[in-house]
Amino acid sequence: MMRHLMAAVLAALFSQGVIAQESANPAPADAKAYIISPADGATVPQTFHVQFGLMGMGVAPAGTDKANTGHHHLMIDGKQMPMAGKAMGEEVMHFGGGQTETTLTLPPGKHTLQLILGDMAHAPHHPPVMSEVVTITVE
Repeated sequence: MMRHLMAAVLAALFSQGVIAQESANPAPADAKAYIISPADGATVPQTFHVQFGLMGMGVAPAGTDKANTGHHHLMIDGKQMPMAGKAMGEEVMHFGGGQTETTLTLPPGKHTLQLILGDMAHAPHHPPVMSEVVTITVE
């Protein structure tokens, strides 16, 4: 009985991300992802270039098992940070080849962009390495 109860508690903790948070790959406390361009508040055409930046860590393709490295993920109009220890899904664009830039096409209006560094398995590091949110207006 106690064994079944313990299994149920562990399953609940895993599903809520409590244990997953601790199992995420570590990142240096001073590591930071940032968006080089476009700048916060910029007005851009529907198709525009985005450049990624990273300090305190290195960029490596997905699947590379090397400490203090990761690859970029771009969240567009995201509302919630992906959970640490879990692979990021459709809420972000994956740049698993180690890319540091991309070209986007977005509909007119206000949009937000945020970079999140993912580990070799596409999961956010602990603590998360992410950029400030950049708000742009697409013409």
